[in-house]
Amino acid sequence: MAMTLLERVQRGAVVGANQQRSVLNVEDLREAVKRYLPAESVAAMLEEDPLRARNELRSACRQVFAEPMWASVEPGRREALIQELLAVVFGMGPLEQLLADEAITEITVNKGGEVWVEREGVMVPAGVAFASDDQVRSLIDRILGPLGRRIDESSPSVSARLSQGHRLHAVVPPISPDGPVLAIRKFSRKVFSLSQMVEAGSMEEPLAQFLCWAVEGRCSIAVLGGTGSGKTTLLNALSLSIPHSERIITIEDSLELKFQEHPQVVRLEARHRNAEGLGEITIRSLVVDSLRMRPDRIIVGECRGGEALDMLTAMNTGHDGSLTTLHANSPQECVDRLVTMCRYAVDLPPDVIEAQIGHAFDLMVQTQRHRSGKRFVSCVAAVTWDARKRCCHVETLYRREGPAAEGVWEMTPDWVDGLVAEGIAAEEEVERWRQQL
Repeated sequence: MAMTLLERVQRGAVVGANQQRSVLNVEDLREAVKRYLPAESVAAMLEEDPLRARNELRSACRQVFAEPMWASVEPGRREALIQELLAVVFGMGPLEQLLADEAITEITVNKGGEVWVEREGVMVPAGVAFASDDQVRSLIDRILGPLGRRIDESSPSVSARLSQGHRLHAVVPPISPDGPVLAIRKFSRKVFSLSQMVEAGSMEEPLAQFLCWAVEGRCSIAVLGGTGSGKTTLLNALSLSIPHSERIITIEDSLELKFQEHPQVVRLEARHRNAEGLGEITIRSLVVDSLRMRPDRIIVGECRGGEALDMLTAMNTGHDGSLTTLHANSPQECVDRLVTMCRYAVDLPPDVIEAQIGHAFDLMVQTQRHRSGKRFVSCVAAVTWDARKRCCHVETLYRREGPAAEGVWEMTPDWVDGLVAEGIAAEEEVERWRQQL
């Protein structure tokens, strides 16, 4: 039987309402909740009593779901929307699930709230996004608030450490004219050993044995590489070879190193200035502090400036076997960068600084990320001071062209011959190692 005009109009209204309800999302819920619970009230409660703030927000959500336009939303969908809203207001919003994914090592948020992640060394779309730039900016402010930090036009960039230990860097206009942008470097709770790195193809067994002996023999080592090349992962792996009888002091801009298995570790972390411009504690000052704390080894997470001179001084005053990481494309470039960084601190002649470098480091280990995303050790070099030429001499011991290539040993350092006399390795063990080269 044909419908009347009134029936068709009524049916169209119902279909239109259902279509409207079907597209209701977390942003719609967030706007609706504001009628019952203003954002200012949530912020105030969050500071005084976070649990109460969550309960009040849930109560406001139930009031919203009692409205006619939300009546057809299924109970399961309602709970999912509440969880999404809680993540937006109290957590990391769309990034919450990405932070929980152990396979993700980097999260970036680009203009317009687009989210990309790094999986197995390759950047791919995350499949989630922020609804607006305002939501991204709100997240940044919420992270920085408890830390006493701020980001605005006068200070448009900031670095911070999340509660999970991950490192965040954010920039906002005017230096980011397309809107707020942030990057989060995730750090795995798991520490890879040298043997596990061999299984993953990052290095070969003879190289892993060589690096283990180098740490046990108290060689001072610099781990080099670009961003995301695996420097921190390798430094953590090397630390597992440090004897438990030795006292370690770590110095970092943001806590990244893991020493769960070592009983004698003192962790020091630099601090940025607060919103009032006060309270800054630099890596350089922490290096000076560490010398008064009876260290056997000093591990500097990364040198970026004048603290490099203090690190070299520490390594040349009885703290052999120390470790650090540096951004560099090759061992020779690392020497040049160290000279430049030291001259930030004091105007010394380059050859004087190179003498410090040559006496401070025994080895430089280069890490690299291949375009396929795989990370591997590409070079190991010995560093010595050439008094006649008044410069550092960098000599390649090992090189590897790519993750699929075999490593080539060009020479072995003299200290390998002394491993047996020092009780670090048995004679047959060293002989077997030489046969593998």
